[in-house]
Amino acid sequence: MKVFLAGASGVVGKPLVPALLAAGDEVTAMTRSEQAATVLRAAGAEAVVVDVFDREGVERAMLAAKPEVVISHLTKLPPNLNPRNMKHAYEENNKVRGEGTANMLAGARAAGARRILVQNVCFLYEPEGDLIKDETAPLYKTAPDFVLDTIAVHEEMEASVTGAGDIEGLVLRFGYWYGPGTTFAPGGYTAELVRKRWFPVVGDGAGCFSFCHVEDAAGATIAAMSSGEPGVYNVCDDEPAALRDWLPVYAEALGAKPPRHV
Repeated sequence: MKVFLAGASGVVGKPLVPALLAAGDEVTAMTRSEQAATVLRAAGAEAVVVDVFDREGVERAMLAAKPEVVISHLTKLPPNLNPRNMKHAYEENNKVRGEGTANMLAGARAAGARRILVQNVCFLYEPEGDLIKDETAPLYKTAPDFVLDTIAVHEEMEASVTGAGDIEGLVLRFGYWYGPGTTFAPGGYTAELVRKRWFPVVGDGAGCFSFCHVEDAAGATIAAMSSGEPGVYNVCDDEPAALRDWLPVYAEALGAKPPRHV
């Protein structure tokens, strides 16, 4: 299958590209960095250096690649997601989700792609009702203002993809990534917080994170290339552990002291 992948040098792109190539797919990998493009070519992919905000450049690249499936694994978040800079961090990512996705969709249409897969997140549901949420659960409309801005962008983006009509559009709502290259990796920001004992168990520790390993994210992406009807799909663990259960184990694995309780 001919695949056009944006975000090929990101945390999911790194396991996804070799998996696609091993399956015999023809991969055109889009990146903003010539250095990353060199690495991707060495791996066996056809690499193009294009900024997602360059609509004409995106369309030219896709017209040349003639993909059957277009995949956007684009994210623009800093490795340090400190609450003090959260608003600015999400503004950058919102632009990727909004304008960037619109450009990817326009390029996919121009190239005659059959299907487009777009990355999103599954942890922005309204905190009400049952603990486990499905894709029909309402989004977090009582959130702080900067989160509401993000949700508005996500809703518009998802509607444009799943309602494309002429292209099969699927949105993959991923959980918090863990694994190589993520914030939970040994050298990541969250790992450093845990080492400093700045990541506590809050209250009774019953709160849950929806997690997804980066290799599982790659596997779900490959499955969605040929399976599933247009729509949105949560992609995360189906047996989430409470914070009080996983955080002490994680700290021990890092060689850190047990987390504090607040």
